[in-house]
Amino acid sequence: MKYLASFAVAFLVTASVFAQGGGYQLGSKVADFSLKDSQNKSVSLSEFARSKAVVVVFTNNQCPYSKLYENRLVTLSKSYDPQGVQFVFINPTVGLGEGSDKLEDLAAKNYGFPYLADEGQKISQRFGATKTPEVFVLHNTNGEFVLKYKGAIDDNPQVETNVKNNYLKSVIDEVLANKTVTTLDKRPTGCMIKKY
Repeated sequence: MKYLASFAVAFLVTASVFAQGGGYQLGSKVADFSLKDSQNKSVSLSEFARSKAVVVVFTNNQCPYSKLYENRLVTLSKSYDPQGVQFVFINPTVGLGEGSDKLEDLAAKNYGFPYLADEGQKISQRFGATKTPEVFVLHNTNGEFVLKYKGAIDDNPQVETNVKNNYLKSVIDEVLANKTVTTLDKRPTGCMIKKY
């Protein structure tokens, strides 16, 4: 019986590590993609070729954690936009049945940057996103986007004033200064992305 229990634990740990290892790895070049916004207009990563960095945020209007981070992300976007940092929200739950967001729900959100629908979850799977919100920082290096960070926004989703480590802000500052990114991969806190 002990052998069977040990095998089950080992299997679950291995499966968990394998599941987390999917998607782009740090240092990978990110392929161009195109998704539709609430107006049914296609928006591609390549459209941001003049940006120094692109922050891709997988989010979901139904997730309480995404709601807690919404204002923080909009504030960060406004403060870094003049420095050439483009934010993009991607919703991997649009049109996936009862309780999911609808494309028209995205229209109600006016952030000043694109909010895109990942219908079919192809892009979230390509990135290896597992939760909402989860961020991916892409550095524009000689016209190609390279993944420099993936994971959490900061260390306190519930209370913004109690944040001690602002991971996303630190990474953006290091990317803009062409410094080595010191925070590489922090496990995000949020709602699991259900795979369909």
